[in-house]
Amino acid sequence: MTIARNSAYRRIATEEAYADAEVLAAYRKLIAAGTLDDPGFNRMWGVFLSDRPRTVQLVERLLDVGERRVADMDATGIDMQVLALTSPGVQVFDAPTASALARAANDRLAEAVRAHPDRFAGLAAIAPQDPAGAAKELERGVRRLGLKGAIVNSHTRGEYLDDPKFWPILEAAEALGVPIYIHPNTPPAAMIEPFLARGLEGAVFGFAVETALHMLRIIVGGALDRFPKLKFVLGHLGEGLPFWFYRLDFMHTRMVADKRFAGAQPLARKPSEYFRENIYLTTSGMAWQPAIMFAHSLVGADRLLYAMDYPYQYVADEVRASDQLPLGPDDMKKFYQSNAEKLFSL
Repeated sequence: MTIARNSAYRRIATEEAYADAEVLAAYRKLIAAGTLDDPGFNRMWGVFLSDRPRTVQLVERLLDVGERRVADMDATGIDMQVLALTSPGVQVFDAPTASALARAANDRLAEAVRAHPDRFAGLAAIAPQDPAGAAKELERGVRRLGLKGAIVNSHTRGEYLDDPKFWPILEAAEALGVPIYIHPNTPPAAMIEPFLARGLEGAVFGFAVETALHMLRIIVGGALDRFPKLKFVLGHLGEGLPFWFYRLDFMHTRMVADKRFAGAQPLARKPSEYFRENIYLTTSGMAWQPAIMFAHSLVGADRLLYAMDYPYQYVADEVRASDQLPLGPDDMKKFYQSNAEKLFSL
């Protein structure tokens, strides 16, 4: 049953994955070579690139940035998708390979957006392996290609954006006035072992743990004091972090007072306050009213955006569930449309 579009607002979905054929071909070569020490990548994409019927259909949907995707959007009442290169993007490759793949993928993404300008917007893939080059590619993606920010699929070979060597990327995003979407990745090799035995390294739990860690490192490392106008986006209602606001604030204050850790210095604000000023949350994969309304109560109506998590969680009933949120007309329009338009300059 098709879900009709809503006349009161546009449904803009803000964490919608696509795959680039050249990048997937490079994944296949990497897996076949067996040279990458990344168990999460090898296991996840070893399955996704297999001949299992469900994953074959998933990859077909990921690769389509044309008529099939638009038809799926029409069937679920989605007016626009903000497209981002699926995890882990180019972040598993060496720096020259990653940079070349990102540039080519961004060119092709811009072509897809130009073909459907009323249905698609896009985020630029970057290669943090080369921070200065990544900053330049983000600028090119925004200024020349019309892309709306950057997608960073969490850790890059076990490294995180709180390290000052990556701050040219943060500086560029702040200067351009565009957000960085921190999208999940499987935990790195140094972290993943306890997850593997029970299959917990992916979307069921490992994604959230690893991505929440990344965001906390950025906050506690002082990046948002150094770049106070920088904007980040987290999916899955903040990867569980809103539930921890009270404890994060309490324990960070104690850590700083005790001078226990050189890497945890005083901040200009409480950790939770950055979520109300610099960080936006989307509902990708979390179409559950109690959790959405809890996040809404903490970060406010201006910081919460709708996302489907297409095609990984392409579920029409979740659109219906989002339509039934107990929000007034103004807040519902912000949730589905206005916040996305403002954040991504749509």
